[in-house]
Amino acid sequence: MLLQLPTGKIPIQEIHINKNVKLFIKREDLVHPQISGNKYWKLFHNINNYVNQNTEKPYIITFGGAFSNHISAVSAVGNLAGIPTLGIIRGEELKDKWRDNPTLVFAKKNGMNLKFITREEYRNKEKLSEFLQHEFPDALIVPEGGTNEDAVQGVKMMLNNETKDFDYLCTAVGTGGTIAGISKFCEDNQKVIGFKVVDDSSLENKISELTLKINFNLIDSSFGGYGKIKDENIRFINDFKEKYGIPLEPIYTGKMMQKLFELIDEEYFPENSKILCFHTGGLQGIEGANLLLEKQNKNLII
Repeated sequence: MLLQLPTGKIPIQEIHINKNVKLFIKREDLVHPQISGNKYWKLFHNINNYVNQNTEKPYIITFGGAFSNHISAVSAVGNLAGIPTLGIIRGEELKDKWRDNPTLVFAKKNGMNLKFITREEYRNKEKLSEFLQHEFPDALIVPEGGTNEDAVQGVKMMLNNETKDFDYLCTAVGTGGTIAGISKFCEDNQKVIGFKVVDDSSLENKISELTLKINFNLIDSSFGGYGKIKDENIRFINDFKEKYGIPLEPIYTGKMMQKLFELIDEEYFPENSKILCFHTGGLQGIEGANLLLEKQNKNLII
């Protein structure tokens, strides 16, 4: 087994908000310094099962965008395991610019090969996966964001005896694997809320197929679109860190917490509800976000 269960407890911190509900956050961002948050759990079975096969020529291939937490995490896993990795990166224009991108530089330092393709090619990842599997028959091909059945099983480990006492479980939603795992393995009385940061009308069906439960609902938390960072998002993230001492990144957890605070102000939750949010990590993306914000003459994330 390459990825191990953490030796210590993942802390659950209360967020004191002076409202008629109680809010807590589970710091999955602390599970590993480089394989952060939900990525650790989504890769847990994918990688360990593959390593246990003792493949003669192991190779890990996956997909992601310019600042992908998943690309970063897979490159770190490959480096840890001594397994070559290949990242299929969305955006052919990055081919000559990757050295300006901290996520891709990190992946390269971990030994990941990078292949840059057009957005049109990237959209047809199923066909591309078939081609890659034919070219590299012994390779493990991990889908974008790591979402598959093994990932859902891994997310189960984000739940434990300490998470059973909450009425609502909240997570940001990108490809749907994390919310599917939480939905599938949480207690029968718990409600699951997914804060959707992407515009993908097929997500609900994808999640339903993975969880087979109807205990979740999705709330749009894109704030103008995936990867878009508004001044209000930056203000919220910086205020949150200053007040509670917890860093958030601007694509997933920052938008989730901002939308959640709005829902609490709107009295969306019944009085005395206990709400648990999962901090799904991805803090590596802050450096890249700040580079883009600096070019736009915007305030930076502290």
